[in-house]
Amino acid sequence: MQPNILNSRGILNPQVAEKKFQISRHSPAQDLAYFVERYWIIHWDLRGQPPYMQETLPYPCVNLAIEKDRSGVFGVSTGKFARLLEEKGMVFGVKFRPGAFYPFVQWPVSRITNGSMLLQDAFGVDANPLETTILALDDNDKMIERVECFLRERLPEQDENVSLINQIVDYIIAHPEITRVDEVVSRLNLNKRALQRLFSQYVGVSPKWVIQRYRLHEAVEKLDNGQIVDWPKLALELGYFDQAHFIKDFKTIVGRTPGEYARHIRLT
Repeated sequence: MQPNILNSRGILNPQVAEKKFQISRHSPAQDLAYFVERYWIIHWDLRGQPPYMQETLPYPCVNLAIEKDRSGVFGVSTGKFARLLEEKGMVFGVKFRPGAFYPFVQWPVSRITNGSMLLQDAFGVDANPLETTILALDDNDKMIERVECFLRERLPEQDENVSLINQIVDYIIAHPEITRVDEVVSRLNLNKRALQRLFSQYVGVSPKWVIQRYRLHEAVEKLDNGQIVDWPKLALELGYFDQAHFIKDFKTIVGRTPGEYARHIRLT
């Protein structure tokens, strides 16, 4: 299986990140693609180097991660996600499609928003054998094969709500002019209250958060690419009443103002 190398969207400060770790992304088998968006495998070797703090802007997706003594299921992080990389290590991840983890567990995914749980608690099975097997392999295809066996043994029925959620998310991505939930509701002829309940149960975050997160990804990507940005115009395009509110939210999530982040990128 050939890796699907995608862009670096979601990874903050990607120019430095690519020097600190290697990541490959892989498409799932066809029978799992309804539930799984992709697999991601990260390797790093920082022996003899200082630890490195990698920060990301997560998507509205649940991830299953397999790592020595750290394996678990991780809910959506509403802020940025930071992870300290040190010495040598590897993580195998399963990125579920938005809303597609819910059918496996049948409880509100908002329960693990900004949190995580052990594989044993999520799937009712001891994770040690899976973790031991994956960590003993050095071939990506074999890792994927083993994880896909694990998922197939627990594969639920397809859920029409997952299809609806992904239709909505795809529409939000394809129409960057959308900045408010009311626009989604109107264009797709949805009930706003039912939509909010659906996202809370299946995705773990609100439709408003999903819209803002994808728009923030767009803003960060512009800065990563070195584009000269018209801040007032961008703030309006992202649905903010004024530039000040956009800058405040950007700093709250990213940790720097847009200007500070842009300068940081240029200096690295």
